[in-house]
Amino acid sequence: MDLGISGKTALVTGASRGIGLAIARTLAAEGVMVVGAARTVTPELEKVAAASVSVDLSTRDGARAVVAEALASVGGIDFLVNNVGAADPDWLSLGGFLDTDDEQWQRMFDLNLFSAVWTTKAALPSILERSGAIVNISSINARMPVGSPVGYGEAKAALNQFGKRLSEELAPRGVRVNTVTPGVTATPAWTDPNGFGGMVAAASGVDHGDLLAALPGRFAMASGRLTEPEEVADLVAFLLSERAGNIHGADHVIDGGTLKTA
Repeated sequence: MDLGISGKTALVTGASRGIGLAIARTLAAEGVMVVGAARTVTPELEKVAAASVSVDLSTRDGARAVVAEALASVGGIDFLVNNVGAADPDWLSLGGFLDTDDEQWQRMFDLNLFSAVWTTKAALPSILERSGAIVNISSINARMPVGSPVGYGEAKAALNQFGKRLSEELAPRGVRVNTVTPGVTATPAWTDPNGFGGMVAAASGVDHGDLLAALPGRFAMASGRLTEPEEVADLVAFLLSERAGNIHGADHVIDGGTLKTA
């Protein structure tokens, strides 16, 4: 299927690895000039991106700076993928509500909600001019927060509402806004023993490999397997394209059948 997006430009946040890197690769393969933003730029991102920017998107200044760099690098922004999110193991606590300090709440919302708010606000004039599209990457924890770190599901739920608000306002002006909601995905956050998955395994007293093998059953995935980052990326590319021209304000779940409600 020809998506018709060759020659367009895209800013992808959190693009150095995992879902963000898969999105950058997929869009580049479709002929899109990708500006990839991440706190740490990886060789893998540099290989596919027209430009890559090292930036802390959990700050307002960082979000504004990356949009300015994108505009300077590729001349304008057709597509924005707000993918940056999750949490840094350096400050993440797996404790309950009473065990979680205010700093984690603030960091969770800065990274998983306000990064998208700030980046969108800075990029929107260009996106409006080009009648472009925005995709926000959420999480099934927005709908089923049990088991997620305190603040994460709450921030993602707010991100979903932000996308719906944007769609209602921007659809009449020619800009499409949609949300993609992955379930547990085979990214370094889970597969790296030093990432979130490793933290969960250690806290549960189980081997990391055993934890990964048990995840499909633990989350009752109908497919019996984790989602691959490339599968999320394909969905994002479709939603950015004119093939999805009348899809507005929708939340597209890709979770292997984890969520059991309509």
